[in-house]
Amino acid sequence: MENRCEVGPSGKLSLYTDLLGDPICRVRNSPAYLMLVAELVVVGSGPDKERREIVGAIRGCIKTVTCGTKLSRSANNKPLPIFTKLAYISGLRVSPSHRRMGIGLKLVRQIEEWFGENGAEYSYMATESDNHASVNLFTQKCGYSKFRTPSILVHPVFAHRLRPDPRLTILTLSPADAETLYRRRFSSTEFFPRDIHAVLRNRLSLGTFLALPRGATWRGAADFLASPPESWAVLSSWNCQDVYKLEVRGASSVRRALVKTTRALDRAFPWLRLPSVPQVFRPFGFHFLYGLGGEGPNAVKMIRALCGLAHNLAKEGGCGVVATEVADSEPLRLGIPHWESLSCAEDLWCIKRLGEDYSDGSVGDWTKSPPGMSIFVDPREF
Repeated sequence: MENRCEVGPSGKLSLYTDLLGDPICRVRNSPAYLMLVAELVVVGSGPDKERREIVGAIRGCIKTVTCGTKLSRSANNKPLPIFTKLAYISGLRVSPSHRRMGIGLKLVRQIEEWFGENGAEYSYMATESDNHASVNLFTQKCGYSKFRTPSILVHPVFAHRLRPDPRLTILTLSPADAETLYRRRFSSTEFFPRDIHAVLRNRLSLGTFLALPRGATWRGAADFLASPPESWAVLSSWNCQDVYKLEVRGASSVRRALVKTTRALDRAFPWLRLPSVPQVFRPFGFHFLYGLGGEGPNAVKMIRALCGLAHNLAKEGGCGVVATEVADSEPLRLGIPHWESLSCAEDLWCIKRLGEDYSDGSVGDWTKSPPGMSIFVDPREF
């Protein structure tokens, strides 16, 4: 059923997902998760008078995230995070031969019931902005509203390594130092997970990397936060290829030949550093970059250098692409290398308030709040 469902922008090319035999792989690492399936009972004749066929599936998970900020009364009006319990809908699939029968709507309502039973205040989902069937289902029938439109930025992994910037020092932080840095600097970012420690210590986490000016020293997170350099940047990398793989289908033979030619040239003449397109027409893995942040006039250049490090790490791991997702107004976006043809300029997040009996607190109704400069995209849900 999954293999018959297309995922991705409309057009001739389609993106298929290989779950590597684990149907809950994309929610398994969340604090709480559930998968539901819709079965069709087929009655026939003969010895097997009744058989069951799975015609739909949906996954959901729940976590606690930042939904807004309030000013501290005792810390010089420093913004403090306001947390809420948030549910996420992932992987709603209905078999092409059984669509327009209300199966998707029933699956959404059933998993929302589980969300409510477990105390979730909001539910959200992500889809392509041109996936009209999905958008209409959630906004017109399920009560969701369009909320955020981040961009998915994808960069191919070339056959050659990218050169490091000699003007910078890049450090690998321990999970403890990374947690301290993220909590102190980014916990007020929208969608920041309160269990960031679980993300950074997960077996799929490939590390957190900090870019500093050349010659800068590191004496631990506390010392860094007390007196940071003028410019710095940070990001973390997540190993998605051990969770699932992707495959592009529907490409013409001409397109396949052109892509193959770029790889051959890159391998034959590595010193030319020609950009090559990876083998995306068979299952390929990727790394996801998250927790991107930084400060100072050179932060954009430092993010670019960190993305180069992530590219080389992905090359060593045999990945096809490196991907990330950022807010459309993210200041550091200029430093993230990507190919427009592989990226999604406008991913659509829709949100719904699950109950009216929750306290509005300091943030009010989150579904009506304006977007901020940045969002924190949890790699467990990508």
